[in-house]
Amino acid sequence: MEVPKPLSERKSGARWLAGAAGVSTVGTATAVTVARSLRRRVSIDDPYEDEDFGLLDADRSIVVTTPDGVDLAVREVGDPNAPLTVVFAHGFCLRMGAFHFQRARLIEEWGTQVRMVFYDQRGHGQSGQASPDTYSVEQLGRDLETVLAVMAPRGPVVLVGHSMGGMTVLSHARQFPQRYPTRVVGAALIASAAEGVSRSPLGEILKNPALEAVRFAVRYAPKTVHRTRGAAKAVIAPILRAASYGDVKVSPSVVEFSEKMMHDTPIETLVEFLHALEVHDETEGLTTLAKVPTLIACGDEDLLTPLEYSQDMADALSKSELVIVEGAGHLVELEQPEVIDDALVRLVDRATPSKLVALTRRVRDRVRLRG
Repeated sequence: MEVPKPLSERKSGARWLAGAAGVSTVGTATAVTVARSLRRRVSIDDPYEDEDFGLLDADRSIVVTTPDGVDLAVREVGDPNAPLTVVFAHGFCLRMGAFHFQRARLIEEWGTQVRMVFYDQRGHGQSGQASPDTYSVEQLGRDLETVLAVMAPRGPVVLVGHSMGGMTVLSHARQFPQRYPTRVVGAALIASAAEGVSRSPLGEILKNPALEAVRFAVRYAPKTVHRTRGAAKAVIAPILRAASYGDVKVSPSVVEFSEKMMHDTPIETLVEFLHALEVHDETEGLTTLAKVPTLIACGDEDLLTPLEYSQDMADALSKSELVIVEGAGHLVELEQPEVIDDALVRLVDRATPSKLVALTRRVRDRVRLRG
């Protein structure tokens, strides 16, 4: 486990982000300028210049329809008859591609012993949009149950959630405690929080009048949404971009990939789920997750869901491993994927029956010998 930076340094970064977030629509140019001045340095050398970030688009495709009629885009990787399924839930303003590096590395690591399932949350990526009333963390927990019912009706499952996806896992644990540990045998919460993020700098963003105006339009005057769309994105987009990564060198290709995911997110999805992140409370789900091995991971430069949120969750989970990634921001699984990949391998080893663990290790050993 990496040693986090002193609290004073993290609070300094948090104050920076809160100040930028508080800029009104009149001052959005200032917000952009401040965002660009963050200590993050984009690397001149790009190790991922030739990376194919569309790998998941070529995987087996399924559409899962929720009980309220929303089509969720799902991708499946690995042997359909594998003895274990790992399901990934992405974060706010992203899509399943946020787990690109996990998909690329872990399919080789686990071989035929693990199947991976990825899906776009409602309103994100290739999944359908829905009524704004359904853009809540509670609903996302029910969507996850629908995905599990279709994609993994039998056998053990490990759940992995990043950011809002971690909240999705907690919501599922609260609403469906009977699934733990009989079906869900392990869970990972990456850069997430068990309750509303109003205590973080993101809470300052939520107070911006531009976002409130758009949220009102989405719910009560949808024909006028386009008038405030630009102002709202001008406020939130620079902040999300700047807070995505820490102060280490970041691949320009990775930054471009993540920014495209954010840019492509509909404004209705953005403002409604921002509100959901503020008001959600899934702390009850921690009681359920305490029954299974868990991974809690975050970057010590995360200004959206700061380190303290992860520490609080780890303290409540006796079977948890806390991984603090030095120098990483909110998109830790893209910024330092190898650390998250290794931690997920350890989680599966802890969560699965000894027979599966032995088989998985033998597969890994054979792959390494061939290499």
